[in-house]
Amino acid sequence: MKELTPLFDLDAMEPVQRNSNGLTGQDVLSVAQFDREKLEYVFARAREMRAMVGKIGGTDLLKGHVLACLFYEPSTRTSSSFIAAMERLGGSVIPITSGVKFSSVSKGETLADTIRTLEQYSDAIVLRHPKIGSAQVAADYASVPVLNAGDGAGEHPTQALLDLFTIREELGRIDGLKVAMVGDLRYGRTVQSLTKLLLNYDVSLRFVSPEILRLPLTTMNQVIDAKKDVRETHDVADVIENADVLYVTRVQKERFSDLSQYEEVKDYYEITTELMEKAKEKMVVMHPLPRVGEIHYAVDSDPRAAYFRQVKNGMYIRMALLAAVLGKA
Repeated sequence: MKELTPLFDLDAMEPVQRNSNGLTGQDVLSVAQFDREKLEYVFARAREMRAMVGKIGGTDLLKGHVLACLFYEPSTRTSSSFIAAMERLGGSVIPITSGVKFSSVSKGETLADTIRTLEQYSDAIVLRHPKIGSAQVAADYASVPVLNAGDGAGEHPTQALLDLFTIREELGRIDGLKVAMVGDLRYGRTVQSLTKLLLNYDVSLRFVSPEILRLPLTTMNQVIDAKKDVRETHDVADVIENADVLYVTRVQKERFSDLSQYEEVKDYYEITTELMEKAKEKMVVMHPLPRVGEIHYAVDSDPRAAYFRQVKNGMYIRMALLAAVLGKA
């Protein structure tokens, strides 16, 4: 990747005017939009955001810009990190994050009309929706950039970007790593999005899940077509000793139509301090959160537990993306 002009003059505490970055005015709907070059660009900008926040806390880079956060599903980390990202950059937020039951959606308004309304007030829209493909529908109607914050069991591209960034920052590289995905691989949109991003790199992939929560065949076929070293197993013990990254997910009760199936698998995996004794000295445990028991609290004090550092990285990645799509990075 060619050398970038710094985004900020931290000595003068002023932003530096940027040229077009290839993301200006674009939607962020899928990880398929990102190749290695674009990933490295976003990561470089995220590092600058981290340095800026650490030194001066915030900037006026996006002063005068407004972000609409439209969440049809509950969210803590994604919604708050987008809000924090926009405010750290000097912009404003329309927060529809307490549930659309308090909006005109409760009166029967369509997604298209809600998007058309919000774009009248904002420069970009972040959308979380329970239906696969909803982000694309929103983008079809919007004249401002739409950022997909999760569309059902489909994709969660900004989460995948922050996950990959965390791996890079924690371990110093991505190529050559062994990445093990554990838990709900069928409904876990974060797993599927991260897996697709990892196909840009020379990695080995291990998928650990009960039978009914295996990685969807469509995603597995992409892994196979990319000629990656890949294996499936039901037992974390099969992967823990060699894994560089242990990416753990909760079993998502809200995705099950048959709750008896959920009860069968909800406690299938638990990451304990005893299990971590078998892991490499230099590796990371990650989780998109929230957790519901799959990682014991005692593991939190392990320096290899990266999930709260992962959370913080989400703000820096989303700051980089917002600045990029709004033409300021």
